[in-house]
Amino acid sequence: MAPNDEIEVNGRNDLLVPLLQPPENVAIDIPEPVKNMDKKTRIVKFKVGNINCAACATSIESAVGKLNGVESIAVLVLQGQAVIKYIPELIGAEKIKQTMEDAGFPVDGLPEPDIAVCWLRIKGMACTSCSESVEHALQMADGVKKAVVGLALEEAKVHFDPNLTDVNRIIEAVEDAGFGTELIGSGNEVNKAHLKVEGIEDMTIIQRSLESAIGVDHVEIDLANHKVTVTYDPDLTGPRSLIQRIQEAGSGSNSFHASLYIPLGRRETERHHEIDMYRNQFYLSCLFTVPVFMFSMVLPMLPPFGKWLEHKIYKMFTVGLLLRWIFCTPVQFIIGRRFYLGSYQALRRKSANMDVLVALGTNAAYFYSVFIAIKAMTSDAFEGQDFFETSAMLISFILLGKYLEIVARGKTSDALTKLTKLAPDTAYLLTLDGDGNVISETEISTQLIQRKDIIKIVPGAIIPVDGIVTSGQSYVNESMITGESSPIEKKSGDKVIGGTVNENGCILVKATHVGSETALSQIVQLVEAAQLAKAPVQKLADQISKFFVPIVVFAAFMTWLGWFITGVVGIYPKHLIPKDMDEFELALQFGISVLVVACPCALGLATPTAVMVGTGKGASEGVLIKGGNALEKAHKVKTVVFDKTGTLTVGKPVVVSVMLFSTVSMEQFCEMASAVEVNSEHPIARAVVDYAKGLCQKLESLNEYVKEAKDFEVHPGAGVSGKVGDIIVSVGNKRFMQACNVSIGPEVEDYISEHEQLAQTCVLVGVDGDVAGAFAVTDPVKPEAGRVISFLRSMGISSIMVTGDNWATASAIAKEVGIENVIAETDPLGKADKIRSLQMKGMIVAMVGDGINDSPALAAADVGMAIGAGTDIAIESADIVLIKSNLEDVVTAIDLSRKISFRIRLNYIWALGYNILGVPIAAGILYPFTGIRLPPWLAGACMAASSLSVVCSSLLLQSYKKPLHVQDSKTV
Repeated sequence: MAPNDEIEVNGRNDLLVPLLQPPENVAIDIPEPVKNMDKKTRIVKFKVGNINCAACATSIESAVGKLNGVESIAVLVLQGQAVIKYIPELIGAEKIKQTMEDAGFPVDGLPEPDIAVCWLRIKGMACTSCSESVEHALQMADGVKKAVVGLALEEAKVHFDPNLTDVNRIIEAVEDAGFGTELIGSGNEVNKAHLKVEGIEDMTIIQRSLESAIGVDHVEIDLANHKVTVTYDPDLTGPRSLIQRIQEAGSGSNSFHASLYIPLGRRETERHHEIDMYRNQFYLSCLFTVPVFMFSMVLPMLPPFGKWLEHKIYKMFTVGLLLRWIFCTPVQFIIGRRFYLGSYQALRRKSANMDVLVALGTNAAYFYSVFIAIKAMTSDAFEGQDFFETSAMLISFILLGKYLEIVARGKTSDALTKLTKLAPDTAYLLTLDGDGNVISETEISTQLIQRKDIIKIVPGAIIPVDGIVTSGQSYVNESMITGESSPIEKKSGDKVIGGTVNENGCILVKATHVGSETALSQIVQLVEAAQLAKAPVQKLADQISKFFVPIVVFAAFMTWLGWFITGVVGIYPKHLIPKDMDEFELALQFGISVLVVACPCALGLATPTAVMVGTGKGASEGVLIKGGNALEKAHKVKTVVFDKTGTLTVGKPVVVSVMLFSTVSMEQFCEMASAVEVNSEHPIARAVVDYAKGLCQKLESLNEYVKEAKDFEVHPGAGVSGKVGDIIVSVGNKRFMQACNVSIGPEVEDYISEHEQLAQTCVLVGVDGDVAGAFAVTDPVKPEAGRVISFLRSMGISSIMVTGDNWATASAIAKEVGIENVIAETDPLGKADKIRSLQMKGMIVAMVGDGINDSPALAAADVGMAIGAGTDIAIESADIVLIKSNLEDVVTAIDLSRKISFRIRLNYIWALGYNILGVPIAAGILYPFTGIRLPPWLAGACMAASSLSVVCSSLLLQSYKKPLHVQDSKTV
């Protein structure tokens, strides 16, 4: 084992594969499909400790495999995980966990898959109060463990216990709260195909045919719509095979036709529908509002029309009053019906929202106008001013504001939309014979690609799925995913990422991850989850909204009462009352204006819109931010802790020299070192193995197959050991040799000291208690490392390097990149302890790493940043993933979080600024001194402008530029 501090699961450069996918070289035994469909299976994944070797895995598999109800188990040694397929009716996850612990392997809690997840589209939310009501209704539902509702996304993510409730009951809970909802997807949607069947009346034929197919777990039939939903095992079948199965079920003239059916209701479709709805409602409202406006404010000033409008139909009831009443009524009760429904549902929930404010304001204006009209019909001398135009114009302006807001909000997900469009629509599927010869070539939809399919990628074509090159050679442009500007050479055995472009040669690719399993899809899902998660600062808006509406209603009532009483008593002069108004009417207009202008819509959009735009922009720049908490803390970071290998360095060490310190021949030395190191996935271990193989091949003495070491043991951050034949071999650093009681002579000490001064790591090989020889390994520093450290310093952020390597090597690397504070020769837990000690001093600490050994530190840090080419566990532990494996993105992540946080605060200023300034003006505080007042329709326009300004403010984040790139362009 190499003496460094990293233990990598793999050394892959295709950074997105370890980010989002399980390793392909792990074979999980999948049994035949369950014949009894009533006994549904479930797959869970446990994090298991103390797994050091294949023998440990065998022990776990033996203990758990004997349990009644366990169908299969696979233990992933390097990941420290156990994947179990079991029947919930026969055994529970708790029993499986207990069995593993009884076998001597600690298990970290119950697995997350025991909790199901679903995503819902929520309709009818107008402000933060609405999202709070939905969230409360979901959390109160039986079986719901956690619910998060996003106002800007209009979505809810619900975690629930499938044994206590289901999706239908969750939907009912939302609808009972007064909101429309529909299912977007659930946690098991990954391996579920939706098919539409034509040409058949008896669907039981299809059901029986599909249930008997290999790999099919469950079949659901929708008789009314001739649709079939199939849950399947992607390793055994896929949508194309299922369609073929259905078509083969028909015979003779009775042929069946099946096609892939994509359920409607996805975000883009819903957004276009909502935009169309508000636009049409606004146009319809204008159709009636414009005449009301003309009859009340324009035509009366034109003598011929004015006299005609003042013509009395009956007593004091005029033509103009009748026309205004007629044209205003449809706006109030038909077009404005949504405000009544929203108000009713809110009041039924014992809460208040924007709809309540709008309904109160427009009803006050409308029904007071009706009172004026009735009084005019019953009086010979009464003269009063109606407010029909106030009601109609107010509703029209609110609809216009909502339309513009939704259009603008749709642009907040532009970055994600661009990502999803990277994948092509079609691909060329090849059928091969047993000898690998091409039998046929068919162009199919990329949605029909299945695992293990062979896809032909011609020059200039976009690769549709993640896979492995089986034939051919080419260069692939991965810049749209990884940010790597130079095309990457791909040959047989190399991995490719869906959405990247094949530059020149023709290659054949075997699909390994398709559909929502691809790296591209997983990136989108990760960013969507981050956008749905609430930032802590959002809690402020949620708290304000709970009390805001009642306070506004009270303020509006007091405004009306204050102006009315002071007017009647005569505290203010009568000339302040406009012509054709009295004290009551003037007070009513002030009260309505306060109701409308204080609506808290913009407050609820301040945080989520900024987070949506910022995280989407970050994803397009190669920085995946996993949620609001990461954003909240990242902009406060004052200390960044860097791992060394694979983070500050390239992570591809090479052996630069070898020295023997015993009578062992070079051939034997290389053979023994390779036999032990070949079992390790550490990058330095691979460098030693590659060097030993190359050297012995030159000497023509190494067998084709390296000897196998027995009793292999891994000692994290120190080394590895094993038995080669009858010889005990230890490979690692100086500290590990001392722990193994291997004597180190002066000659070895001099060799170590000499090479450590050159920033080279010494890998010592101990044979039967003595150092037989050593390898000097170097890992080049990343070219951008020094620039990043310097830029962080200019941002007021200090940098620390923590590594398991020796002090001399660590100091040399630190000096090269400009880091002054170094902590070396520490184990994984030591890294985490160091971070905690920094936090105890009041520092907000970010950790940047890539290996399994970094996962405790990444989890302990306030903000964990994982290099994208690192391991699954490191990335799972991180809050931010730098998918380009470029250290410049550490600066980008912190700078972007600062920009987003600044934008959120600015949005709150916009949102609250309208209220702080608008409410006093609407209440008439300036009117006695300047004659300026805010009519209700203008107050409605201000309310709409506040929401629009917040969204547009957030959209400015789309122009974000990386700070290091800007700096570089200035210096060129």
